[in-house]
Amino acid sequence: MNQTRARVLVVDDTPTKLYILSSWLRRSGHEVVQATGGAEALVKVRELRPDLVVLDVRLPDISGYEVCERIKADPATASIPVVQISGAAITPADRARGLERGADAYLAEPVEPDEFAATVEATLRYYRARQRAERIAERLAALTEVTLAMNSADTFDELLVTAVEGASRILGRQAGTMALPPDGRVRRYTALPPACAVSRSVTAGTLPALGAMSLGNAAGTQVFTVPAGDWLRLLPDAAIKGDVRAVLCRTKAGRPPVFLGVEESPELGEDESNVLRQLGQALALALDALRAYAEEHAIALTLQRSLLPSKIPEVPGLQISWRYQPAVDNVEVGGDFYEVLRLDERVLIAIGDVQGHSLHAATVMAELRHALRASLIGTVDLGASMGLLNDVLRRYHPGMTATVCLTLIDPLTGHMEVANAGHIPALLIGDEGGARYDRLGNLLLGVAEETYRVDQLTVPEGGGVLMFTDGLVEDRDKLLDESLEIVRQLADTVEDDLELFCERLIGRFGAREDDVALVVFRRDTR
Repeated sequence: MNQTRARVLVVDDTPTKLYILSSWLRRSGHEVVQATGGAEALVKVRELRPDLVVLDVRLPDISGYEVCERIKADPATASIPVVQISGAAITPADRARGLERGADAYLAEPVEPDEFAATVEATLRYYRARQRAERIAERLAALTEVTLAMNSADTFDELLVTAVEGASRILGRQAGTMALPPDGRVRRYTALPPACAVSRSVTAGTLPALGAMSLGNAAGTQVFTVPAGDWLRLLPDAAIKGDVRAVLCRTKAGRPPVFLGVEESPELGEDESNVLRQLGQALALALDALRAYAEEHAIALTLQRSLLPSKIPEVPGLQISWRYQPAVDNVEVGGDFYEVLRLDERVLIAIGDVQGHSLHAATVMAELRHALRASLIGTVDLGASMGLLNDVLRRYHPGMTATVCLTLIDPLTGHMEVANAGHIPALLIGDEGGARYDRLGNLLLGVAEETYRVDQLTVPEGGGVLMFTDGLVEDRDKLLDESLEIVRQLADTVEDDLELFCERLIGRFGAREDDVALVVFRRDTR
């Protein structure tokens, strides 16, 4: 007796034989579809996709050999097993020819009912096992693809969308997911193949309620069924027709759980439940990794900003604006810094960049800022201050380098001194000929003993200076000179509000792979 009902197409032009074979199959519990010719059989194979074809070799229009070949040549029907049967072509050569041209079994008449039934069952059993193995392989490949995509997600929403669309696509049914990112707002997405994921509303108590149904407050993974009534009480807007098969994961006790589920109609098999479990576990791990990354990035940003000036002093006669923008994908602190200090009637404005991205680079940056401040107590000499910074770096941090640009301006007269240690030259704004860069400076800090030149300039009323670190303009696919020229052209026209100019400048270059610090100042027009 067969284990699973199958749809079998019987193809024979002899009415008596067609009846007998069909009755044997129906007695075994199978559904039977009939055809009396090869062309009719090919149409029914394409339309009905039977589980098995029982095919006579001698047909009036197309031979059974050719029908079998066509079935196996079509990728859409190649996996359908074919049992050929004949009362005329019964020699070993005939049987060999049938098997060579694609038949999975070959019976020569007369054939006993038990032999026929056993051959049909064996062929179905083999193909069902093969189809199951192919489905498992396809799902595992898709699972790997979705897992890689989840681990590549940059945001929590992108991660959840990837997971729910992957679950829906792999399992071929409506899927949903819920999670609580660090911002404290629960996210819920649903997807129905082949549509894209849709964001849904959800209350804060839904995840804890699902936890109470399964894991409680413990860590781990649990697959369970939520009855349709319970699910609709939790989420009244859910468009489900039956129960929900759910997986809830919590990597560590005390953390919010992660939910991933699908409609359980039709019922999931063991292999499908295992795929759902693995997807849920992969989602939980990816969420934890993204959460850790976000926390590290926030800590790095807080530390970086704690090492920079908490506020910029107000200076009569001088407008000052600044920006610090951390690298978009870097969780480490960097060495970019700026400084604005009032020195009686004059103002020192500095910008610099210590080599590397690390806590060490940030601490060296802080040391240079403090050393700079100390050097300005008493006599102010930019060349001497720069020499001191060079000595500090060479003595206490050998192997480290930094670029620094110092400007000292008197807002009343516009007189300005500039000392530059390997930094991008200051961009002078408001000259009659348009914005232009100051000349190149001396050797960067930390390399060798150096005497730093101090240039004397005059900033006219309404004129200004832009200073920035190389993170603003360095791109892998563009020459530095091209990016510097873009900045110069942008600075040809500066808004009355320097904040707007800074926004335009940052917006032009977008998210950066390196930290960016910039300061722009302008003398008031009297």
